[in-house]
Amino acid sequence: MPAPENRFKTRLAKGEMLYGCWAGFADSYATEVLATADFDWLVIDGEHAPNDLRSIMAQLQVLEGRHSAPVVRLAHGADWAIKQVLDTGAQTLLIPMVESADQARDLVRATRYPPQGIRGSGAALARASHFSAIPDYIGTANAQICLLVQVETRAGIAALDDILKVEGVDGVFIGPSDLAADMGHAGDSSAPEVQEAIKDALARIKASGKAPGILALDHSTAQTYRDWGAQFLAVGIDVVMLAKAARDTMARWRDD
Repeated sequence: MPAPENRFKTRLAKGEMLYGCWAGFADSYATEVLATADFDWLVIDGEHAPNDLRSIMAQLQVLEGRHSAPVVRLAHGADWAIKQVLDTGAQTLLIPMVESADQARDLVRATRYPPQGIRGSGAALARASHFSAIPDYIGTANAQICLLVQVETRAGIAALDDILKVEGVDGVFIGPSDLAADMGHAGDSSAPEVQEAIKDALARIKASGKAPGILALDHSTAQTYRDWGAQFLAVGIDVVMLAKAARDTMARWRDD
C-alpha cells in the first residue's frame, strides 16, 4: 500500500484553478466549519496564527476526506519542524521568506527521505503512515510531498528565476504584504511598483511550469491576480471574515 495521494499536488499538476482560504483560528472546530464551504485548499497557519504541532494535527484530522486540502504553513523551514509536521500527516507545506535557490534546495531535501533528502525515517510510529498500516510509506511518500515556497522580499524576487529551477519545488506563493513592506510601502500591496513586481513574478512562475499562488482579500484584486496567472489563489482569511461580519452586524444595530 503506497502513501495516500496528495490531491492538491495532483490538481496543481493538472493546471486546475484552486481557490483557498486561510484558517487562522488555530482550532479544529473552526477549521471543520470552514471546510463546509468547500474551498479547494485551506492554510493551517503556523506562522502568524497561534498553532502548535498538536493543533495542526487536529486540523489535519478534521480535514481528512474533505474536499478542502490542507496546506500547512510553518513559521520557518527548519528541518526538524518539517520532519515533525510531515509525520503528523501533512503532505503540502508552505514555507515563508525563501530568498535563494540554496534555501529552496534545503527545503526540498528536508521534505524527502534519503537518498533524495534527509527526512528522518521514524514513520513506524507516525500518523502519516497510519501507524505502520502503510507498509511502504517510506518508499512512496516522497512522490506525494508538495512544497510551496513563499517569495516575499526584494531578495526573493531577485532570486526568483534561480528558485524556479529547483526540482522539487511545486509552486511559488507571492506574499504581497511582506513584499510591499520590503519595497518601502508599509504593507500597501496596491502601490503601483508592488503591483508591477507581483504581475511580473506571477508571469515568470507560470512560464516556468510551476504553480503561481497569492492571497487577496477583496474580490477585484483576486480577479486581477487570477488574470495575471495565479493558479492557487487564497481569497479569504477566516479570522477577518468573522471580524468583519461581527462588526457589520453591530454597526447595523448601532445605526438602527
